Amino acid sequence: MNRAPNVLDDVDRAIIERLQADGRAPYTRLAAAVGLSEAAVRQRVQRLLDAGIMQVVAVTNPLSIGYRRMAMIGVRTEGPSDGIAKALQQMTDIDYLVVTAGSFDLMCEVVVSDDADLLDLTNRIRRVEGVVSTETFIYLDLVKQTFTWGAH
Repeated sequence: MNRAPNVLDDVDRAIIERLQADGRAPYTRLAAAVGLSEAAVRQRVQRLLDAGIMQVVAVTNPLSIGYRRMAMIGVRTEGPSDGIAKALQQMTDIDYLVVTAGSFDLMCEVVVSDDADLLDLTNRIRRVEGVVSTETFIYLDLVKQTFTWGAH
């Protein structure tokens, strides 16, 4: 995953920070805040989107829409983890998946309806060839969740 870093200037960072605070901010307000024309801001936003530097999305609170269990599942594997990661990536109830260094080879963040769904998902993960073991960390409270990385 060696990518050339995208260079962000202070204006790009200011646009990103404002969109992180309000993803529906109009281009006119963004333009006034960063000192550019509306057309220039529109072009910069489009460039940031096209380059995959940012996404503008709606974030929900899973607990307010019927999901009752959030957890992180640590996965230990044997052999190369890329095939295992591809298999886990296909599981729609895994929301966040990373390859890690340390005592786990992969970490999966999940949001499910209840403990039965969590058990079902854990068993499906364990059936993936190359998975040696899992360890589940159930979230008792979501204290902080931010999406502000990279704008500072």
